[in-house]
Amino acid sequence: MRDQLNAAIKDAMKSGQKARLLTLRLINAAIKDRDIAARVDEKGAATGKDRVEDQDILALLQKMIKQRRDSIASYQTGGREDLAEKEAAEIVIIEEFLPEQMDEAATREAVEKAIEELGCGGLKDMGKTMAHLKERYAGQMDFSKASGIAKDALK
Repeated sequence: MRDQLNAAIKDAMKSGQKARLLTLRLINAAIKDRDIAARVDEKGAATGKDRVEDQDILALLQKMIKQRRDSIASYQTGGREDLAEKEAAEIVIIEEFLPEQMDEAATREAVEKAIEELGCGGLKDMGKTMAHLKERYAGQMDFSKASGIAKDALK
């Protein structure tokens, strides 16, 4: 994934796509920040990890997309369509590095399967269900939608 990102940065530089290059550099900076954070645990002790794994990068990219969607809603409420369009363009670029996203039917099926596998019986098992889904479907699933489906299924 890092190689793919670096190649995209080089291509954007060569082709003069400034907006794309800025977004790709933001992604790269966020990954490097996560790499640095992964070197120590919450107590400050060394973890022995130099880099985060691809699964962590996928989660980071999804978080970046969620942040931009929230920003779009705020900008549209404030009448700043220009900024909303900029955020939407960044989402398109970030999504290039994610695997194909599951549609609602596939998400519903995965949630129901996870609930069955884990033997969940109520809303108290919501955290366990979501942790299982995040571990198994990182980068492939919109977890805000999955959370709503899981909540309905666990009632």
